[in-house]
Amino acid sequence: MSTSQPYGPKACIIGAGSSGIAGAKALHERGIPFDCYEKSDRIGGNWVFGNRNGMSSAYRTLHINTSRERMEYSDFQMPKSFPDFPHHTHIAKYFNDYVDHFGFRDRIRVETGVAHIARRDDGVFEVELENGETHLYDAVMVANGHHWDARWPEPAFPGEFSGRQMHAHDYKDPEEFRDKRVVILGMGNSAMDLAVDSSYAAAETYLAARRGAWVIPKYVEGKPLDQPKQFGRLAGLISHGAVPFKVRQKLLEKTLLTAVGPMENYGLPTPDHKIAEAHPTVSGRILDRLAHGAITPKPNIAELRGDRVAFADGSEVEADVVVYCTGYKVTFPFFDEDFIAAPDNDLPLFRRVFHPDHRDVFFLGLVQPLGAIMPIAERQGQWLADYLRGEYTLPPQPELLEDIRKERVTMFKRYVKSKRHTMQIDYDQYMWQVDRERKRGAERARLAGFPLPVPARAAEAVPA
Repeated sequence: MSTSQPYGPKACIIGAGSSGIAGAKALHERGIPFDCYEKSDRIGGNWVFGNRNGMSSAYRTLHINTSRERMEYSDFQMPKSFPDFPHHTHIAKYFNDYVDHFGFRDRIRVETGVAHIARRDDGVFEVELENGETHLYDAVMVANGHHWDARWPEPAFPGEFSGRQMHAHDYKDPEEFRDKRVVILGMGNSAMDLAVDSSYAAAETYLAARRGAWVIPKYVEGKPLDQPKQFGRLAGLISHGAVPFKVRQKLLEKTLLTAVGPMENYGLPTPDHKIAEAHPTVSGRILDRLAHGAITPKPNIAELRGDRVAFADGSEVEADVVVYCTGYKVTFPFFDEDFIAAPDNDLPLFRRVFHPDHRDVFFLGLVQPLGAIMPIAERQGQWLADYLRGEYTLPPQPELLEDIRKERVTMFKRYVKSKRHTMQIDYDQYMWQVDRERKRGAERARLAGFPLPVPARAAEAVPA
């Protein structure tokens, strides 16, 4: 039920990227008071190329790895004129159009970073902005993203390098590699994209792998691999919850081997895990560039030797640039670490949204999905709107903690042990689980008389 009148506790939303605007839209249409703060000069977060705050990891040639129909919000279709796998400029425009279509741009303050958040003795949150202002809120929705705080190799490789060392986060344009000898470390999506870009500009491109990976094409049988209507093909096999995981896994491996063959055929290392046991690497071009000799595969870096890079197999090459595609740290710089932190990128949450100890702090888009993140954040925002209006009640604490425990056991058992796989989910399975939990929580709320789980106190609280 929607309303034009403000109702319930007031929320602070941190970030106006793809997740933050989905949460803002959900609160806006349900009449829940909120303010959304965006550190950059524009909305769109990671999909804003060259944003002023430097937190976007977008580069000039970036295209999304999930298809147009798979990533769009449920009630705002992406234009059919966009390609199957849109460019970052298409996506940034789509987010801006989304905000304007639903009419909540006035609730977003750009170029306004959140400096610090602390809970007062009365339970109200005191939110200090980077411009010195302080505002009070009843709840905090965190949507600050997890692809902005670069994680470098741990530990660093031995030796010294006389050329340029950079993280993938700082890459912006293929011209940076023009006529240079480039070593790229990693086997994830960023490493594959940067290696392809480099192969068209650099004098030499080397792709160094710390471990093997399954490279999944963007198309199977002429269709985007992640379309739900393609069930029975790659997308459905990865994520469809109606089929047992082990069955999906075997079918997926067979399909992939038929489509592209073993990774060893391209000079890449044999994956040390079965397919779908690590975050997928999706690329429609890397295997072609490897097959053409435009990219030379290498094992892990062993040592840096001045203007040379040595590898684990004893070989070495001259290099001008080393690019580390080694992922990101999950950090919340506005929280004190003893309040909320994610050491080693690990933050246990109920269904990746609710903090077990703080029922008024929520997380949007803090997931690594086998699928698109935008519809997931949209569903999470709707769920939180239910909660803040008293139309959803969380399960009892013991049940909630047991659910978190089981989810973590399942995740860590399935995926390769690494800091990359601490918040992994299957798209379709997760969406189904959230829908089921919303229905259960709605019945709990009805039986309890629809109490507000977060008291609306900020509006009447006295500033410190």
